[in-house]
Amino acid sequence: MTSGLKRLSSQPAINGFNAAGRAAPSSPRSARRKLTLVMLAGVLALFGAITGIYYYSMRPVVLRVAVGPQNSDDAKVVQALTQAFASSHKQIRLRPLLTKDATASATALSDGSADLAIVRGDLDVPQNAQAVATLRKNVAVLWVPPKPKGKKVPKAATIKNISQLAGHRIGVVGRTPANVNLLKVILQQYDVDPAKVDIVQFSTTGISEAIRGQKVDAFLAAGPVNSKITADAIAATARDGGTPTFLAIDGADAIAQNHPVYEAADIPAGAFGGSPPRPDDEVKTISFAHHIVARRSLSDTTVAAFTRQLFAIRQQLMSDFPLAAKIETPDTDKDAVIPVHPGAAAYVDGEEKTFLDRYSDYIWWALMAMSAMGSAGAWFASYLKKDERVGNATQRDRLLDMIPLARRSDSTDELDLMQAEADAILRHTLNGFENGVIEEGSLTAFNIALEQFHNAVTDRKWLLMSMPQHLQQASIQLRATAGH
Repeated sequence: MTSGLKRLSSQPAINGFNAAGRAAPSSPRSARRKLTLVMLAGVLALFGAITGIYYYSMRPVVLRVAVGPQNSDDAKVVQALTQAFASSHKQIRLRPLLTKDATASATALSDGSADLAIVRGDLDVPQNAQAVATLRKNVAVLWVPPKPKGKKVPKAATIKNISQLAGHRIGVVGRTPANVNLLKVILQQYDVDPAKVDIVQFSTTGISEAIRGQKVDAFLAAGPVNSKITADAIAATARDGGTPTFLAIDGADAIAQNHPVYEAADIPAGAFGGSPPRPDDEVKTISFAHHIVARRSLSDTTVAAFTRQLFAIRQQLMSDFPLAAKIETPDTDKDAVIPVHPGAAAYVDGEEKTFLDRYSDYIWWALMAMSAMGSAGAWFASYLKKDERVGNATQRDRLLDMIPLARRSDSTDELDLMQAEADAILRHTLNGFENGVIEEGSLTAFNIALEQFHNAVTDRKWLLMSMPQHLQQASIQLRATAGH
């Protein structure tokens, strides 16, 4: 028995357990806990990425809008839109940049200091500008003031059409050079040399006082059909209740053909009020548009969102701000004078991309990354379990080695010591199974080995207990002699 105990106690500690079955001091980190931490970190990283994408796509975007001059109708419309966008808490916000005129606004867009601009269609549009919406359409109004009562003004009284304007003084409402250029285009269509007319410009501020008493033979104004500035200017020239004579631009179609920025249009009867109505009949003329344009480099998503908000809010502003009713969708034809921005075209054509359309690629890559992280996590977990799997295999081999030892043992004490070690191995094996280190198939193989060991111990104990005492002593002495 002594030799058996020595033989059993001489076995080295296996994976934290000694031959006596007591656990060797150690504090290994649980493989399941490590795997849980790795997977948790991966989930948090993926959640952070998705949250970042959503925040980036939904964050408010502030667009700088160049518009001028101050107190103009365009500036008022932009200011109203700015307030409406801010109060609605939508994705797009506006920040007006006031300029001296439409030309300066176009320059601001061209040099990149503005994202959007209000420009006149009959001026040079920046090469990097693309149309987003038509803010309003303007008509050219030419009229001859009525003859003052009691005075003879033969020259003014004889003006019945545009071709008779040569040699006369023409007043242009508005200080912008664009209106003077408009007058020259009209005059040239009727073979009137602009150099042979005297052009004087009037400010739109206090137009009635500026015009009253001036010696002007004809006037030109450009603005919306219902423009108050144009209506006030016409009323100021209607001295003593006279009726102005409106000059029709019969060559409007020809002008539009030669200058694509203009279109033929009609001024309806009574458009400028008065009694009798001004004009008293429909008058043919030309029109041009004020456009909202965006930089070509502005993202399609941003422009589409701005266009969507613009036309949604337009309906809300129409009752309190009638000028908003003039906003129209841009021309999406390929031969448009100002090419439409792809983002605005997507909204107009109903092809605006949804969140999933815009970010489906990112989501797909995120899922791929998650799959890769899962594979990497599984490999890492397997790597962490490597030592424990090797230790378990070693313990199973130890259990198999104890089976023949148990069958040859000559002492019940030695068998009890083996049983204690087997119990410790069983406890460690079950812990490994719970932690995912040991698979179910390996646990089945271990169970078979453990059952064989228990059978060997039980059979050997029964045999030892049934042997006479002197035979047990002889067997022990024989084994001791053989050992030496």
